[in-house]
Amino acid sequence: MSVERKGGFMYVKQFMTTRVFTVSPDDNIADTMALMREKGINRLPVVEKGKLVGIVTDGDLREVSPSPATTLSIFELNYLVGKTPIRDVAVKKVITCSPDSKIEEAALLMRNHGIGALPVVEDDKLVGIVTETDIFDTFLDIMGFRSPGQRFVIETKDEVGVMGELASIIKEYDVNITSLAVYHLRDNKVQILCRLNGERVDEVKDKLVAKGYELIS
Repeated sequence: MSVERKGGFMYVKQFMTTRVFTVSPDDNIADTMALMREKGINRLPVVEKGKLVGIVTDGDLREVSPSPATTLSIFELNYLVGKTPIRDVAVKKVITCSPDSKIEEAALLMRNHGIGALPVVEDDKLVGIVTETDIFDTFLDIMGFRSPGQRFVIETKDEVGVMGELASIIKEYDVNITSLAVYHLRDNKVQILCRLNGERVDEVKDKLVAKGYELIS
């Protein structure tokens, strides 16, 4: 699958997969399960005449497939999974988002509805899908996991001017901020996760300590 990243900042269209495998309502369980295995995916949007009409997951298919303890013959089993259409098992009420949805809005939708993916729809047309894996990748990028430089955490008071002072100190030593994230604590404190890249990062850390900032590895 290919991932398209284009314009905007932290929107679904930056992280969604644009090559989406789909099935039609008339496809059967057997062919759908085979497609999932072949492509290594566990969910497929159901599309009819270009319009999204449902979504089916491997869990949905397992629920309606005969159990190993069934008394049906292999011929009856093959007939059952080969003749049952996806329209009979697909979820019809699909939670979706648009390409211009904020990535955090998509994450909240997934969390609130207990789902692992959102079809992305624009002008009634399926244009992509964003999954929990895409959300995890976004989190890793925000936290700077793939960015160069030294990682450390600054714990300080949550007050006006802190970020300005930190930026001024970092600039003074010609060090680059490759990532930065802020986590708010209780008691009016924050932890600022920094990843700094440059030859004088240690001098920056010494200056921060001298200024009274608490550094956490």
